[in-house]
Amino acid sequence: MSIRFYKPSSNGTRHRSISQFAEKIGPISKRLSYGYHRSKGRNNRGVITLRHRGGGKKRLYRRIDFYRTFTNMYAKVVAVHYDPNRNARIALLTYQNDVMRYILCPHSLSVGDDIVAKITAPIQLGNALPLYKIPLGTPIHNVELKPGQGGKLVRAAGTIARIIAKEGAWASIRLPSNEVRLLSLNCWATIGQVSNLVANNVTLGKAGARRWQGKRPHVRGSAMNAADHPHGGGEGRAPIGRPNAKTPWGKVAIGPHTRKKKKYSNMLRIKRCKA
Repeated sequence: MSIRFYKPSSNGTRHRSISQFAEKIGPISKRLSYGYHRSKGRNNRGVITLRHRGGGKKRLYRRIDFYRTFTNMYAKVVAVHYDPNRNARIALLTYQNDVMRYILCPHSLSVGDDIVAKITAPIQLGNALPLYKIPLGTPIHNVELKPGQGGKLVRAAGTIARIIAKEGAWASIRLPSNEVRLLSLNCWATIGQVSNLVANNVTLGKAGARRWQGKRPHVRGSAMNAADHPHGGGEGRAPIGRPNAKTPWGKVAIGPHTRKKKKYSNMLRIKRCKA
C-alpha cells in the first residue's frame, strides 16, 4: 500500500495524494453489501444534532464479521477490497462450508492465505484467539470489550494493541491511545496490525474531496454573531474575549476531559489516554 501524488496541473491537484489501491483484487461480494440510509447528522425528527455532515457519494455498506462467526473452521483469503465506510482495507474469506465473510484485513495478509478463529490456533497473522491464549507483547487488533460481543477496539487503519500483563481473570492491554485497560481473558482478538498504514498520509488537496466524503464546511465561531457563538461579535477581527475557548453551547472546549467521572468502567482503566 503506497501513496500516489498528482501532478500539479491545477490548484486542486497540487499537493493532492491518494492511496494507490494496489492491493485491490476482485469485485465486491453482492451478498455481503447493501445500500443503507445515512443519517447525515439528524435524529428521528429530522433535527440536526451533529453539525457539518451531509451530502457525499452514495455508498454500499459491506457487512463485516467482527465476531469471526465460524470458529474451528479454516478460511482462505480470496480478495482484498477497499471499503468506503472505513479507512482500513477488508479481506473477503471463503470458509470450508463455502460461506463468504468480510473481515478487517491485517497488514501483510495476502490472497491465498489460510486463517482460522480457534482456541488452539497458532499465533499467526489473521488468526483469532482468546486473550488467555495470546502471548505477552503480541500485536493484536479487533479486540472485544466483553466476551462474545464482537470486536470493538483497535479497528482503524494502522492501529495496534499489545498485551502487557495477565493477572487472575484479567489482561492489561495497551491501546493505540496509550491507555492501559483491563479486559477479560475470555475476550477474543485477532493477531496482527490493521492494514493501510499510510491512511494518515493522504492529502485531500481540495474542499470538494472532503464534500465527497459527506463532510460539510466548518465555520469559525469568531466569524459569527454574538448571538450564535460565544466567540462571535465585536468590531472587525476581534479576539474571542474570554480566557478559554468555548463550544457553541458555552462549555470549555480545550483541556478538560469529558468522560463521566462515575462511569462504570473507570475501575478498569489503569492508565488514562494521552488526550
